[in-house]
Amino acid sequence: MIRPAVLSNLLLCGVLLAQSTAPAPSNEQSKSTSANSAPAKPAASAANKSKPVLPSRYRQNRVSASARQHYELMWGVDSLAVKSAESGEVIRFSYRVLDPAKAKPLNEKKNEPSLIDPKAGVKLVIPSLEKIGKLRQTSTPEAGKMYWMAFSNKGGFVKPGHRVDVVIGSFRVEGLVVQ
Repeated sequence: MIRPAVLSNLLLCGVLLAQSTAPAPSNEQSKSTSANSAPAKPAASAANKSKPVLPSRYRQNRVSASARQHYELMWGVDSLAVKSAESGEVIRFSYRVLDPAKAKPLNEKKNEPSLIDPKAGVKLVIPSLEKIGKLRQTSTPEAGKMYWMAFSNKGGFVKPGHRVDVVIGSFRVEGLVVQ
C-alpha cells in the first residue's frame, strides 16, 4: 500500500510532466490564462527601465536620403558613421570620400574637429599623443577611400545610442547615432 504523501508527490510529478510535454495552448487559451495571471517579474521590468537601451543593429537611424545627397554634393563624402571603440574611451567618426576636391577641408590640419553630444552636454576633441600626434588622417583625400578621426571620450559621457554632431571647420553633420 502506498502512503498518501508519496501518492500526492507522484500525482504532482505526473501533472508537471504532462504540462511540460503538452502542446502549446491555442490563442484563446493563452489569452484567458494571461488575463487571469499577474506579471511574472515586476521587479525585473523596473530594473530594465533604469538600464540604457542599446541600439539594435537592425534599427539603425541612418542619415536621411536628402541629407545624404547634401553631403555628397556639397562635401563629396558619404558613409558617415560614428562608433564607440576601445570600451567607450574613444568615439570614432568615419566617412568615405567621393570627390577629393570637395572633401579636402575635412582633412586640413587647420580645421580643428569636434564632436558635440547635446544629451550628455559635452564637446569632445581629438587628442594629441606625444609620439603619434593627432588621432586623425590629414593626408590629401583620394576618391573611394575611407577616412577616420578618433575623439577622446574619457569618462564615457558619450554612449551608444546618443545622437551627436560632428563639426570640422564649416562642415557640420547633425544627429548621427553612436553605434
